[in-house]
Amino acid sequence: MPLPKMPTKPAALLSPKDYPKAEKGKPAKTIKSATPEKIKAIDVAPAPQRKKLATVPAVVSKPVAEKATPAVIAKTLPVVAASKAKTHDSRVKSGTSRAADKSGTTKLFVLDTNVLMHDPSSLFRFEEHDVYLPMITLEELDDHKKGMSEVARNARQVSRSLDALVGDIDHHDIEKGILLSKLGNKDAKGHLYFQTKLQSADLPVGLPKGKADNQILGVVRALETEMPGRPVVLVSKDINMRIKARAMGLPAEDYFNDHVLEDSDLLYSGIVQLPDDFWNKHGKGIETWQENRNGLSTTFYRITGPVIPSLLVNQFVYLEPKNGEASFYGQVRQINGKTAVLQTLRDYGHIKHSVWGITSRNREQNFALNLLMDPECDFVTLLGQAGTGKTLLALAAGLAQVLETKTYNEIIVTRVTVPVGEDIGFLPGTEEEKMSPWMGAFDDNLEVLNKSDNDAGDWGRAATQDLIRSKIKIKSLNFMRGRTFVNKFLIIDEAQNLTPKQVKTLVTRAGPGTKIICLGNIAQIDTPYLTEGSSGLTYVVDRFKGWAHSGHVTLARGERSRLADHASEIL
Repeated sequence: MPLPKMPTKPAALLSPKDYPKAEKGKPAKTIKSATPEKIKAIDVAPAPQRKKLATVPAVVSKPVAEKATPAVIAKTLPVVAASKAKTHDSRVKSGTSRAADKSGTTKLFVLDTNVLMHDPSSLFRFEEHDVYLPMITLEELDDHKKGMSEVARNARQVSRSLDALVGDIDHHDIEKGILLSKLGNKDAKGHLYFQTKLQSADLPVGLPKGKADNQILGVVRALETEMPGRPVVLVSKDINMRIKARAMGLPAEDYFNDHVLEDSDLLYSGIVQLPDDFWNKHGKGIETWQENRNGLSTTFYRITGPVIPSLLVNQFVYLEPKNGEASFYGQVRQINGKTAVLQTLRDYGHIKHSVWGITSRNREQNFALNLLMDPECDFVTLLGQAGTGKTLLALAAGLAQVLETKTYNEIIVTRVTVPVGEDIGFLPGTEEEKMSPWMGAFDDNLEVLNKSDNDAGDWGRAATQDLIRSKIKIKSLNFMRGRTFVNKFLIIDEAQNLTPKQVKTLVTRAGPGTKIICLGNIAQIDTPYLTEGSSGLTYVVDRFKGWAHSGHVTLARGERSRLADHASEIL
């Protein structure tokens, strides 16, 4: 949808006394064209003259929609982002925090246990502000430190950090506060305080005092009483805890320092549309040459112009003129100031360029196949709603490069095992047999890709399926730590359910010659405490953009069926 042109002046409004009053039986006259000059004349004119100039309230005509060119997007996105950020800021921050930000006062953040177990480095994420840990928080950390789960590992990491901070501190100096920058975290300029004495506070009658959440609320109220001029804010990942705190009149807010983006709409898409006058503004001094890469002849363009600084390496660009001229699809290969090298793409929509019998059905799928089939691209992320073809494209590219070109040894498939409904309990068999119920999507896509020649007969089809199955290994995330994959085609499905730490563990498994593909839809997150902004998939898309050996494409159009497309729109 094209972005509208931003208005240059605020709309002028007439006062109620200047509104027209239609005579009985006669409609009020209207101004046919209300230009900014007329509105300004009406606004500054004296009252009697204003009544002559305007017989009805001036209506400003809507601005003409401008094409969504990079220049327009660059002009409007900061405004949109600022307004979104302002809305988000007012939504998550308490009134005490906003007042402290305006006055420049440092805050005292009281941390709930779930914040530390969610992000072990949260102690050092509050910049110049101070952090306060109630004693009950340490008790809960101790209760959760046993086990092999992610929560237990995080609890143990927090305990080690706290031990390093207080290791050489005298008991009397703990009350004065411990510098958080002591361990080398230069961004943490505040102090860490522990609850060193019993603090009693009046809680609402009937609220159980033995519950951990209520004890933390009591500490926050007691700190407000002890330090009346100091902004004290509770930080918790527990929604009910924040609601309870605000009901008691205590400032509380979510921990959002782990969010990569405040709004998922601003996530990098990997694709940009060039303006219609692109060749007029960037065609001067253009250089063109051809190279033979990976057995294919490719055309390159060296272009200089104003749009270039807004582009990123490996970003896809396209231009589809409406005057009947040929469309242009390219990929940014190099950027140096205002000069870029663009490479033309291979058309995987043509049947002679099919990948394991699969051709691209739209522009974004063609971009994705160019990334998946590029041996120079080691890390690919594909985002898109259900039915856009993420899994099918990744499997087809993997089979073509494992069985045809022999670029990789085998395909490894993994995904996080988060059930959508009730869990079905323990599963029997080997690792692959236990993972098979989670791999239904790959089995469905393999059926499509296994369509071989009918003349081969049952024996030929069975032999093909056995060969394909022998080259696909299904692995569990639980056994990935410490492994190294060499010359593998690794597909991580449902990556939106991974935390940034889990994604880091997986991506760092790559050895020489390995290609990793992350697939997912950030609108379908099943992992608790994970949001679109803090998902591991969002994290890697944002961090890897612009790297010469990675690429990203957001698939926009569903190709599963007309029923699935309609259901995704209306349900």
